[in-house]
Amino acid sequence: MRMFVAAIAFLFPALAYAQEHPVLPSQEVSAGDSIYLLEGEFTDQHGKTVRLKDFEGKPVVVSMFYASCPHACPLLISDIKKVERDVPEKLRRDLRVVLVTFDPDRDTPAKLRELGEAHRVDMSRWSFLRTDPDRVRELAALLGIRYRFGKDGSIGHSSVITLLDREGRIAARIDGLRQPNHDLVREATTLLEARK
Repeated sequence: MRMFVAAIAFLFPALAYAQEHPVLPSQEVSAGDSIYLLEGEFTDQHGKTVRLKDFEGKPVVVSMFYASCPHACPLLISDIKKVERDVPEKLRRDLRVVLVTFDPDRDTPAKLRELGEAHRVDMSRWSFLRTDPDRVRELAALLGIRYRFGKDGSIGHSSVITLLDREGRIAARIDGLRQPNHDLVREATTLLEARK
């Protein structure tokens, strides 16, 4: 409980000043479009170059984080793991998770791999990605995530978990930490069953 309260205290200032600085994508990608229209290269936790379009064809849970985040991001990863656990086990193998760091300068592939191992996630289905700062801003805008760097190197950010359909369109989302996940899990299950 204390960790949850600390996370909320950490987030409120971030949400306040994030409202003042909306970021819009430079590419012609709008709500309702596939986020896979966002071009550019990403690097995963294994050092492999990927594009968002590489995830097309399977439902994807996507969010943004940074590895040195002390409170909100560990809770965010825990929330995503709960979504994963709540999806029926027989369907889970076709669900993908993509986490993109706000902090590509510090979050090297090795650090991203360490983080995945520390959280004991299935690294064959979870991708921890880094990309250039412009692409980070564009993706955050498309996902409705606000963030800002503090002078001390911390990053204030909103916490959003988004489910993408097989074409990369937003199918469901959860705003905030420790929120009910029923709607997102139900939609993920429906998408996963559609190919059975």
